[in-house]
Amino acid sequence: MIRAVKDSFVKFSPKYQAQNPVMLLVYVSAILTSILWGLSLVGIQDASSGYTLAIALILWFTVLFANFAESIAEGKGKAQADTLRAAKKDVAASKLKRIDDLDTIEIVSSATLQKGDFVIVRMGEQIPADGEVVEGAASVDESAITGESAPVIRESGGDRSAVTGGTTVISDALIIKVTSIPGESFLDKMIAMVEGAQRKKTPNELALQILLVALSIIFILVTISLYTFSAFSANLAEKNNPVSVTTLVALLVCLAPTTIGALLSAIGIAGMSRLNQANVLAMSGRAIEAAGDVDILMLDKTGTITIGNRQATEFIAVDDVKPEELANAAQLSSLADETPEGRSIVILAKKEFGIRGRSMSELALNFIPFSARTRMSGVDFEGHEIRKGAAEVMKHYVEQHGGTYSKSCEDAVKRIAEKGGTPLVVAQNFKVLGVIYLKDIVKQGVKEKFADLRKMGIKTIMITGDNPLTAAAIAAEAGVDDFLAEATPEAKLEMIRDYQRKGHLVAMTGDGTNDAPALAQADVAVAMNTGTQAAKEAGNMVDLDSSPTKLIEIVRIGKQLLMTRGSLTTFSIANDLAKYFAIIPALFIGLYPQLNQLNIMHLHSPESAILSAIIYNAAIIIALIPLALRGVKYREVAAEKLLARNILVYGVGGIITPFIFIKLIDMSLAIFM
Repeated sequence: MIRAVKDSFVKFSPKYQAQNPVMLLVYVSAILTSILWGLSLVGIQDASSGYTLAIALILWFTVLFANFAESIAEGKGKAQADTLRAAKKDVAASKLKRIDDLDTIEIVSSATLQKGDFVIVRMGEQIPADGEVVEGAASVDESAITGESAPVIRESGGDRSAVTGGTTVISDALIIKVTSIPGESFLDKMIAMVEGAQRKKTPNELALQILLVALSIIFILVTISLYTFSAFSANLAEKNNPVSVTTLVALLVCLAPTTIGALLSAIGIAGMSRLNQANVLAMSGRAIEAAGDVDILMLDKTGTITIGNRQATEFIAVDDVKPEELANAAQLSSLADETPEGRSIVILAKKEFGIRGRSMSELALNFIPFSARTRMSGVDFEGHEIRKGAAEVMKHYVEQHGGTYSKSCEDAVKRIAEKGGTPLVVAQNFKVLGVIYLKDIVKQGVKEKFADLRKMGIKTIMITGDNPLTAAAIAAEAGVDDFLAEATPEAKLEMIRDYQRKGHLVAMTGDGTNDAPALAQADVAVAMNTGTQAAKEAGNMVDLDSSPTKLIEIVRIGKQLLMTRGSLTTFSIANDLAKYFAIIPALFIGLYPQLNQLNIMHLHSPESAILSAIIYNAAIIIALIPLALRGVKYREVAAEKLLARNILVYGVGGIITPFIFIKLIDMSLAIFM
């Protein structure tokens, strides 16, 4: 708050005020009325000295409140930038002259590193610059950037090779190829974005500002014409002109859309701040706005729709085999299997049949690990051979050794595949015992989320490498609208282009180099922070938590930003109607007493009416700051219902509220006048 108050006074600079044309009008009006008050002190009267001073002070406070609204919105971002800046510091870097020779290490400052340099970072050392891991695997503490205390694994190859300068290696060592120059690192970009230094006005914001400027120009012309009309009428009636320049300036400020003009920038900054608080870095405000207009959502199956690890859910014995016999063999073959699937088989056998308390050392088990060549795993013990694996592999294995792959086993495999599961066939001594049903577990609540998105007119598409049969079953269970099976980079790119040609806005997530083309094409592209450098450069947002489900939250924040801006614009314009009834009768009641019929609020006097309106005009900015920062409550309803509700709440509310508060302010002023 202290920082925001200080920044509010700094923003009184004419150079800064010129960036907001509507508030520049108020700024110039405050200067003009201040000059008129100064002239009144030396006997040049436009209106009474006290009245002119009151108008001038209120106008200066109006500018101050607008500055404060923007400063308080920037406050959280600046605080976050200070934290990030503390993590960014020059450190000693172990630069390798030759990547294949660790004896060629040269200790240099991280500020001198250039793209293409190789560095080695050992346990306990800070990573000196953004880069790609080219050798090694290690745990990395990224809490200074993401706020997440749990370390993450970074390793060469794959989609978890990108590292960020300012993070710390807490185990092993990494050899890193530097991918950014000083001043252009990911941390530098984050600092610039969160403190608002690179916040450019979005297309919608610019369009609204043009509308507000146009309205202000119209009101300037109206005000000038009212002054000439008043002078002409006073001349005809042989009376003094009751309308002063001070009063006309107050009228202009009240009728101009100053409320939304003052809050427009704060709404945009607060939207980016909410995104930052969700640990998402937007490379532009345009991306947040686009998220609010998205109507196609493309989501990866694994980690977004499903929990990411298949789990054993059923033992299906075949032929004359008992289910307990199948479960016993399946558990024995999985005791040393540390994969999530293997652990789930052991747990299911314990749960279904109470098989527990086995000692691997006492049984003298010889485990056969899974390999890409055999595509099966198992165990040998006491002359028995147990194997489990994919159906086609197990069929070949059994038949090769003289066993029979029965029709009942084929039927069980087919039923599981049709349900979207993965069948795992188990055989003992070349005899098929049955099938383990491995199921992709759909995350709890995602079906309801997709139903909410559907109400908002957003189509959800699941992206998966599964075959069409499996993909269709999971899509039906999750409640998505469509799916892309056996997805390739080319297929994803073509699907996005096809929807865009039809006029849709598309959002998607990705983390791999193969996702980069589709991310570059999408309107809202969220790259995972754990992903490759290519994916992060192709996206217009980076999710620091690397959570694929974050895309849904990003869409909510984008829509909330648009809803807030639209709601407060409606409220601001609706406010003007009440101000007409407060000021217009007060201006001309001396010339045309009949206008008293329009004084429906029964305001005390022309001066109190104008002061009440302009005080309300300033105070409403402060009153709406919390709403501008927090955002209008997000509601998952269709656009037309949302529009009708906002017109009712903020349109009708914007008309009624000024009538109430202008009257209350007038009653308070009447006590002192």
